[in-house]
Amino acid sequence: MRDWFLTAPERANPASDLPVWTSGNLAEPLIHGAAYFDRLVREVEAMKAGDHLFFLDWRGDPDERLRPDGPTVAQLFSRAAQRGVVVKGLIWRSHLDVLSYSHQENRNLSETVNAAGGEVLLDQRVRRGGSHHQKLVVLRHPDSPQRDVAFVGGIDLCHSRRDDDSHRGDPQAVVMSHHYGDRPPWHDVQLAVRGPVVGALDTVFRERWTDPMPLDSENPLAYLRDRLRGADLRPSRLPPQPADPSPCGPHHVQALRTYPAVRPRYSFAPRGERTVARGYTKAVQRARRLVYLEDQYLWSTEVADLFARALHDNPDLHLVAVVPRHPDVDGRLALPPNTVGREQALALCEKAAPNRVHVFDVENHEGTPVYVHAKVCVVDDVWASVGSDNFNRRSWTHDSELSCAVLDDTRDDRSPVDPAGRGDGARRFARELRLRLWREHLDRDQADGDDADLIDPADAVATITASAEALQRWYDGGRVGPRPPGRLRPHRARRLPWWTRAWALPAYRLVYDPDGRPLRARRAGTW
Repeated sequence: MRDWFLTAPERANPASDLPVWTSGNLAEPLIHGAAYFDRLVREVEAMKAGDHLFFLDWRGDPDERLRPDGPTVAQLFSRAAQRGVVVKGLIWRSHLDVLSYSHQENRNLSETVNAAGGEVLLDQRVRRGGSHHQKLVVLRHPDSPQRDVAFVGGIDLCHSRRDDDSHRGDPQAVVMSHHYGDRPPWHDVQLAVRGPVVGALDTVFRERWTDPMPLDSENPLAYLRDRLRGADLRPSRLPPQPADPSPCGPHHVQALRTYPAVRPRYSFAPRGERTVARGYTKAVQRARRLVYLEDQYLWSTEVADLFARALHDNPDLHLVAVVPRHPDVDGRLALPPNTVGREQALALCEKAAPNRVHVFDVENHEGTPVYVHAKVCVVDDVWASVGSDNFNRRSWTHDSELSCAVLDDTRDDRSPVDPAGRGDGARRFARELRLRLWREHLDRDQADGDDADLIDPADAVATITASAEALQRWYDGGRVGPRPPGRLRPHRARRLPWWTRAWALPAYRLVYDPDGRPLRARRAGTW
């Protein structure tokens, strides 16, 4: 455990009550928003008076339908509050809608649930230009702790997220780059976890809720406006925290977080917390054969340097990454800063290992690009993480983030049983998470078990590369004949001209990918 997970000294945040890690859990990946939303509805509708529903979110759309025929987010949470469930939530207060953010949507969800008897507050306790990006729902049953469950990952309770493996998009869509059409296809992952980790994630919520810093501390004008509107700015007392649920599975789970260094300081992270960055660093440094990523951004030279060093030091290591084909925005001013960061990061990795970096993007069977919003990492089929954080400096230092890293006690007996050759052995959770995602991307049946060419890292890389190249050749040849199976194509990073890079690079570093570390850590180049 200590080889892969952060120890208490490595977490470097003794002010927090969060356990170093928990054991005896059961973690289940929920691939895509439709699967997550359906499970969430089932769990919440079964809650009764006195149960606890706590949530954290970046954006919440009150009218987002969680199933094709509803309920909406607002209806699900409001009805729970009306039944006597203790409903508490913190949503990022957001920048103004004139900047294409979600200020009004988040406020509407807050006001609707509050009117039903819940308490949902807008939280702006962030660095200037930052956001609360954690996506967490915790459901506690004080009288039936075996039913406790938490959902954590990359999926917000908002428009565009309710897609499935057909990738035809959510009928309630957000406006994005024209490349994705009017109904952007969306790829995402969430974890459902049970066991003692639910108590740890309950603590994550409670630490933010009870922090004494004013909710609008970052923006005094916003605070004044909220006071004039009569908004709720003082979180009420939470019910006592129930005891942790009993062990129920083979999974060890470590909650990893990002909190920036801010003033006034967080009571639970006075110097900030960067366990996301530290956790990934420790895991990637152990990689020997395969690091698999799915990420919305994959930019920042500081993050790319971690992979470049691992590739340089381990001649058998491959990096496979699935990213969006296009940024989510268009425009002369917004597009170049979104492009230049990934260009730099991928160039750094490819320079370290030109033939061992494999980057792909995804499309549906109609040829429409799929927006990859997932934040997944699997290292040597041993360690896996799912969360809210992207592979960039903003997520690792500046915004609030939350991920869960998973180590499975169950060894996977499919050969090679120890692909990295370090004695750890492949683990069932990590390997099966990677295979589920690759089966979808390659158009394999999830149930037929035809994975012989996807287990060994070398064979797996050859297979996924061949599939993507075959689809690309079909396009290059004028789309003659049947479309080859698979949804991946080689990702072709766009090289910007020097005069665009001259202004886009500073804008990217200062606005899109800022640094939230204390000055000492910045100077030392550490997390």
